[in-house]
Amino acid sequence: MEILAQQLARIVRDPLPSPLVPEIIVVQSRGMERWVSMEIAGHNGICANCSFLFPNPFLQEIVKKIIPDLPEDSPFDPVTMTFKIMNVLQSSIDLPVYERLKRYLVHDKNGMKRFQISQKIADLFDQYLVFRPEMMFRWENGKQDHWQAKLWREISCGKENLHRAWMRKTLLEKIRTNSHEIENLPDRISIFGISYLPPFHLETFIEISRLSQVNLFLMNPCREYWAEIVTPRQVKEIQRKYITSTETAEELYLEEGNQLLASLGTLGRNFFSLISGMDCQMFENFRDPDERSMLSKIQRDILNLKDRSVSPLNSTPDLNT
Repeated sequence: MEILAQQLARIVRDPLPSPLVPEIIVVQSRGMERWVSMEIAGHNGICANCSFLFPNPFLQEIVKKIIPDLPEDSPFDPVTMTFKIMNVLQSSIDLPVYERLKRYLVHDKNGMKRFQISQKIADLFDQYLVFRPEMMFRWENGKQDHWQAKLWREISCGKENLHRAWMRKTLLEKIRTNSHEIENLPDRISIFGISYLPPFHLETFIEISRLSQVNLFLMNPCREYWAEIVTPRQVKEIQRKYITSTETAEELYLEEGNQLLASLGTLGRNFFSLISGMDCQMFENFRDPDERSMLSKIQRDILNLKDRSVSPLNSTPDLNT
């Protein structure tokens, strides 16, 4: 992280066209915000006029530049949706489509179960908007009639153009077709230290990079391509599923790499696989740790995709380690 912070400090040292325009830095936590600001100040002597935003609020600000009349409070905030869902369940629970929910809500005298299930559904809908936006569009068009689709149409009726999936779609279409009409976008955006971005956000940042400079600072634990490494457990499952009497384990070309990285880095592996397919300029700055401690040896093995253990594909240990 220190290496990334040093590179970020070097980039923000180059002034923006206007001294009144803030430096946009997208982070994932307030703790990261404080740490980054201290690192920038340590390298540059000062950290001023930097605006630290989380991914969702940042995209909300960008959308407001295109749709200025958006309400300040979103009707699709999970808390707001919770109480909308409660009202729908109270008035429409006897409809046949909600039969499964009705069975759950029996003996709910004080409404606590209705509140709890509404809260769960609201959080689920919020995740659907990020990870399954096309599904939500299908629901709004009446493509499905199960209880979730019906409930979503009830709470979104008349306000479909105010949720984040629709706003993202509008933003992308505007950038691709009428980018000359978009004004006041940040000249430079730095995304720092975020370990994972869903395609919902990543694709949006890619489109914004058509109009603004977007720098993505990622901490990659391994200098080798590790998007296709598998754990020993996955190796056995794949072998059991695909090996026939005429095939051997070697013919599957399974890459184990480092077992610790394979087992604990699944989310990062998927993210870096997505990043590696992007059309962008990459700058690598890997540094080999010394081997004075057990921790540094583990870090070095992960960095070089090296495994000192015995592989299930090869029972002979590596004596050169």
